[in-house]
Parts: sequence; C-alpha cells; structure tokens
Amino acid sequence: MFILLADWLSQFEPSFRVFEYLTFRAVCAMLTALVLSLWFGPKTIEKLQILHFGQVVRKDGPESHLKKQGTPTMGGILINSTIVLTMLLWCRLDNIYVWYTIATVIGYGLIGFADDYLKIVRKDPHGLRAKYKYFWQSALALGLGCCIYGFAQSPAETTLVVPFFKEFMPDIGFLIIPLTYFVITGSSNAVNLTDGLDGLAILITISVAAGLGIIAWATSNYYFANYLYIPHVPLAAELVIACVAIIGAGLGFLWFNTYPAEIFMGDVGSLALGATLGIIAVLIREELLLFIMGGIFVMETLSVILQVGSYRLRGVRIFRMAPLHHHFEKGGWPEPRVIVRFWIITIVLVLLGLVTLKLR
Repeated sequence: MFILLADWLSQFEPSFRVFEYLTFRAVCAMLTALVLSLWFGPKTIEKLQILHFGQVVRKDGPESHLKKQGTPTMGGILINSTIVLTMLLWCRLDNIYVWYTIATVIGYGLIGFADDYLKIVRKDPHGLRAKYKYFWQSALALGLGCCIYGFAQSPAETTLVVPFFKEFMPDIGFLIIPLTYFVITGSSNAVNLTDGLDGLAILITISVAAGLGIIAWATSNYYFANYLYIPHVPLAAELVIACVAIIGAGLGFLWFNTYPAEIFMGDVGSLALGATLGIIAVLIREELLLFIMGGIFVMETLSVILQVGSYRLRGVRIFRMAPLHHHFEKGGWPEPRVIVRFWIITIVLVLLGLVTLKLR
C-alpha cells in the first residue's frame, strides 16, 4: 500500500523512490510489526481476559504447568493480524507470492481459531475433530500447491534444491503439489506440537523466519542466486517482507509470552505460523533446508510419533512424556532451561542451514 502511494508521490518528489528499495521496506516492515504487536499486546490480553479465553492445562502434564490454568490464550490473533497488516502496508501487492502467504496465514489461522474456540468457549476438550482439522489443512495445502504449479512462470519455481548438492536440482513439475502439501501440513502441526512452553515456539519461529528471509533475499537476487547455485526466483523478494513481519510480530508477542507468560498464542497462532514458514520455504525452493533450520520442530514431532507408535505396538513409552520438551521437564529441568537450550540449538541449526548454501 505504501509503495503504491510512494510511486505516485515520486512524480513530484524523487526522494520517495527510497520506498522501492527492499532493504528500506524490510526495516520499516519489521519496526511496524514490532510496534503494532507491542501496542496492541496489552489490549489483546485485557480483551481475552474479559472474554475468559483462558488456557486449559492437561492434568497429566508437568505439575509446574498447573499454575498456567486460565492464562489468556488465542494470542495468535494478534500475531496473525499484525503479519497480514504489515504485509499489506509494505509489500508489492501485485506479487502473487504475497497473496499465497497472506492466504496461508488467514486460512490456517481460521482452522486454529475454530479449534481454540471449541476447546475454550464450547468446553469441548477435543476441540476441532482431527479428521476435520486435517481435512481443511490438507485442502488448503493442496490448493496452494495447485496454484503454485499452475501459475509458475519458470522451471526455477518447481526445482527441488537438495542441500550439499550443487548440480543435482531436478525440475519436479507437478510433484510440487504433494511436496507443498507435506511441507505445509507438516510444519503447521510441528509448530503446534512445539508450542508447549513459554516463549519456546515463537522464538524458534522467529529464528527460522530470519534464516528463510536471508535465503529469500539471495534467491531473488540474480547474482547471489547464481553464485550460490540456487534457483533465481525474482518474486521471492517480497517474501523478505513476510519474514521480517513474522520477526517483528513475534518479538512483540514474545515480550508478553516470555516466562512467565502473560498470554499464549493458541492453535490460531501455532498452526498459522507453522504453515507460513512452510509456504515460504516452498516458494523459495528450500523445503529440505526448512527441516534443518527447524530441527527442533522435527524432533518434537518425531518424539510424539515414536511415543505413540511404541506404546501402541509394544505398550512401552520411550519418553517420560511427549512432546520432547515435556520429557526434559519430567526429568527435572526447569522450564526456562528447556526453553533457552532449545533456542540455542535452533540458532545453531539456522546457521548450519545458511552454511549449506555455500557447501555444495
């Protein structure tokens, strides 16, 4: 929106052309998202308290979590709205990648909202039934995959990039559709499973978004893309704005979500953020790199799969409790220790992911 206004004003004052620079808009977008999140954070917490949208804590979980009962949740509404508004203000709205990302934030946010609403307002402990949740998650992911394949303008947009391999980058064509499905639904549910401790999921999301933002910038730049042997996708430039919007909104939310949390994001936030990381990774052709940088998300998900599978097949639990962060809590680690150590691991994994761009 701002760039359209700046384009018109630049006819009269050339200095407005600064809005054309991606770095300038990225910095402004991050500050916008941060300020909006910090400004509306207290108002959101107050409103959720008035509506009695409080966290429901599992009785079989760590005893230290019982005190979190009733803490305002569904704070993801604040995160999602901040991201969308920031993108509308600072992105080039003629870029189809912008609309893919906005559609993902809104679509998966609505699924999460329905789940949270049923749990908190309707007092249904199961929330949105799994079959309905996965149906809508799958429908949205497949729809996005079909759009990406159908509107692809060059083979670079359907090329599979494999970390550590320089020459092996096959054009997967229509297989981009099922790949998009697995990446988006997988990352969406992975972030949802990780969102169990104060500030854990949001800081990991911010870190991964930062890594993806750097790669999006390199992907959109012809010279850096050729230098790094990655597909050159000019449309990916606006995804830098999406990534910094996630960072700004996430940092603002973390101000209130840090231990001890004043607000939780709920499924409305975790499902949307995970899916958004997934769609960005797909659009910049770095799906496999997402699994490296988001290694904590992967480990959390695998811990649940292994726990459930082992118990059903052998009647034995591998972990004290799943997801993985609860295993360490049950082992005596204080919550802040688990959180910070998982943050540190994520930062290392994001740096490792960035290094793979050169190690080919």
